[in-house]
Amino acid sequence: MPDLKVSKISNGTVIDHIPPGRGLDVIKILRMERGFDNTLSLLMNVESSRLEKKDIVKAEDKELTKEEVDSVSVIAPSATINIIEDYGVVEKKRLRLPDKVEGVVDCPNPHCVTNTGEPVEALFEVVNQNPVELKCSYCERKFKALELEI
Repeated sequence: MPDLKVSKISNGTVIDHIPPGRGLDVIKILRMERGFDNTLSLLMNVESSRLEKKDIVKAEDKELTKEEVDSVSVIAPSATINIIEDYGVVEKKRLRLPDKVEGVVDCPNPHCVTNTGEPVEALFEVVNQNPVELKCSYCERKFKALELEI
């Protein structure tokens, strides 16, 4: 099998151990699909000893805020965040899902007050960490992370 060949980034963030097929969702949840002017790499279905397969996102000259890290944890709770400086990893963080998730994903219930044109942002309580399950604070319905609109 050939070696994986992807350029290293000089400075920025590498999000590793994303569940396979969720890398595009990570890019979308971070709003980097448009208007991100630096190098952005997405590797999908990469072989992994830990996960069998995984996705990886590399963002040149991008440091994630705490809110962005929390957002990623909703769809990729097993991911790791690597901070890169001068082509080397200077910090490695494991994600932790916060107790509440606000304004990250939309409630899939079309009758929820958050989907009726009211000026209310979606707010979820974390019911289960693995697999991720959230409960809407308004309509009180429970949803698996895979059911949520990003």
